[in-house]
Amino acid sequence: MTNSQLLKDQLNAALTAKGPGYQPRTRHLQEDGRPIYTNRLILEDSPYLLQHAHNPVDWYAWGEEAFTAAREQDKPIFLSIGYATCHWCHVMEEQSFESTTVAKLLNEHFICIKVDREQHPDIDATYMTAVTLFTGHGGWPMSSFLCPDGRPFYAGTYYPQTSFIDLLTQIGRAWHQQRDVLFIQAEQLADAVEQTTSNQAQLAELEKNIMQSALDNILQNYDDRYGGFSGAPKFPHEPLLLLLLHSLQRKPNGQLLVALEHTLEAMAQGGIYDQICGGFHRYAVDNHWLVPHFEKMLYNQAYLSRVYLQTFSLTGNPLHVRIARQTLDYVLRNMRDERGLFYSATDADSEGHEGTYFVWSIDEIKKALSEDEAQLVIDLYGVSEKGNFEGKNILYLPRSLPSVAEEKQQSLSDLTQRLDPILDRLRQTREQRIPPLTDEKILASWNGMMITALAEAGQLLHDPAYLEAAERAASALWRHQRDGRQLWRVNLQGKTSVAARQDDYAHLVEALLLLYDVTDNSVYLSRAQQLVDEMLDKFLDASTGALNMGNERLLFTQPKDSYDGALPSGNAVAVRVLSRLYRRSGNSAYRQQASNILRCYASQINRQPVAYAYMLAQMDELQHGEIGGYQYAGDGAIKVTASASRETKTQIRLTVYWRFNEGWHLNQAAKYGLLNQSAFELRQVIAKNEHESALEIDIADQNIQEPLKLLLTVQACNAQRCLPEQQLCLHIGLPSL
Repeated sequence: MTNSQLLKDQLNAALTAKGPGYQPRTRHLQEDGRPIYTNRLILEDSPYLLQHAHNPVDWYAWGEEAFTAAREQDKPIFLSIGYATCHWCHVMEEQSFESTTVAKLLNEHFICIKVDREQHPDIDATYMTAVTLFTGHGGWPMSSFLCPDGRPFYAGTYYPQTSFIDLLTQIGRAWHQQRDVLFIQAEQLADAVEQTTSNQAQLAELEKNIMQSALDNILQNYDDRYGGFSGAPKFPHEPLLLLLLHSLQRKPNGQLLVALEHTLEAMAQGGIYDQICGGFHRYAVDNHWLVPHFEKMLYNQAYLSRVYLQTFSLTGNPLHVRIARQTLDYVLRNMRDERGLFYSATDADSEGHEGTYFVWSIDEIKKALSEDEAQLVIDLYGVSEKGNFEGKNILYLPRSLPSVAEEKQQSLSDLTQRLDPILDRLRQTREQRIPPLTDEKILASWNGMMITALAEAGQLLHDPAYLEAAERAASALWRHQRDGRQLWRVNLQGKTSVAARQDDYAHLVEALLLLYDVTDNSVYLSRAQQLVDEMLDKFLDASTGALNMGNERLLFTQPKDSYDGALPSGNAVAVRVLSRLYRRSGNSAYRQQASNILRCYASQINRQPVAYAYMLAQMDELQHGEIGGYQYAGDGAIKVTASASRETKTQIRLTVYWRFNEGWHLNQAAKYGLLNQSAFELRQVIAKNEHESALEIDIADQNIQEPLKLLLTVQACNAQRCLPEQQLCLHIGLPSL
């Protein structure tokens, strides 16, 4: 039997295994509904690759087979990278990859490879760098042309069909007639990519005022009319928001607070936020945050819920809690599987059009609600006969809810209590529509982000349901995507694939450390330490001190995730978890490794501080200590936490809790001080047992406008030694009236 017949039989078997309910995603169907074309992608577990399994293009997945075929057949490689919920990926598929004319050109002249960027972020980062260097911009779908050894010689993004056919014809001709020119171009582009992605160590020191330089730069780009820190298209830029928050938690700054709150309020009122169901779309295409790109990514929900929660802790604004809760509840309701793990994303498109699921006509609203309810929604959410998106309405808030409540001479809580059941009925009505595709793959890194967000919500809101969801997900992830010393990046329909990348380790460790903080369960600390040790063993580049994204042997370079994109960089998250693990374990090697990463990137940070926003926040934490209600002393043997309650309108009570590991104690009573408040009284010490105690402190509230900062001086001892004195600073959010 020939290899081609073996492959054909294998593909037919895979198709049959899909079962009778399988619906091929293609317009090329036989009379009985079976697909005319089936390619190697039917063997893959990526939802994105499976979308292309019935294109007439002879697709390969990334792997040795494709590169061997390119060498043996003496063909260049066409590499297409995208993801399952990408609108323009769908457009290019429909226009080009479903076209038999385009497929004929691709199959005759190229070896064609499809990659899911969410499964292989290191491959995506490498070739996106090439696209950006070659064209000056990036995006998806990514379209690259490679030599058989993987070096790119031409790169772009989306191409309309006519332009794509012309490009394929020209490159096919050049491969035969001007190959030496393409090889020279490949060598030059590969060298440029390697210089950009490998981050050769220039062990500089960070400039003294580099943090302030970054903040000044961010404020220069602040849109004081519409909020945000760029023009259209407008992305949330979570790493920038987190740096602003970190700086404000460290030291109040009116300008920064205005920029942060304005941006969060503008997003929460805009169409980028799903006003009915909760949750954020990926970005807005306009300056007003009105018209979103309708896909919803898990990572946006995770990081933005944390941003709103932490801003609430800073300001006490109840609207921030409302947005955070709605976002988290959306994820728990719509993006969680039966094991408690979280799906990657939902699509922008349904019924063949972008945004169809999310927009409304006036008649649809009137049909779903009573007359009074419909009128409230129409007035409140900017609904009109003309609409604001292709004749229909994206719901948004032209005026804030507090201003509407004031106009109606009612409290905000009365308004939201009336509004929320109405929105719930609209949600139920909307759920009768054909929904967008859900990308059901479970990514370790993105689940780590969501676990962190839920644990933080459980802690800050004192809501056990969120903490329970976080612990359930952490347990399921460990059970289903951890195999001996191997962490798996992807889990789909119960099957794991793709060895975890560096960001998977870092984000999961961050989640485990927070769960340890909140629960005191040492299992989480032990697992975090295991994963950090593996992360360093697998990804540390000893020549630079930084961490590679992965170990993909077919790549011509090993990229490092250093600067922020839509997410904080993998190396920045590594600095965070290494610094925190050092404080909880007492192992100074972790602190040294965090410092090594910062030194590796110091020269780049000095040149472009805003691009390294999250790393700057972690640098500050490494140097000046953590910000929050948890602190550790005595190499992790002593834990201190604090909470605040309001006893009267003029009095706040702080309760400081101490937890001691076996054999540890304080050499003498801790010294207490308040950095932003002088009038306080130590009430009483409550000794629970030899391992736990608590102290109550009463504070006269003299119009305190910022989180309380409790300064502690402690000296930890055991039977053999006393450690040097340590200063700890606990940041405690203001209790509400």
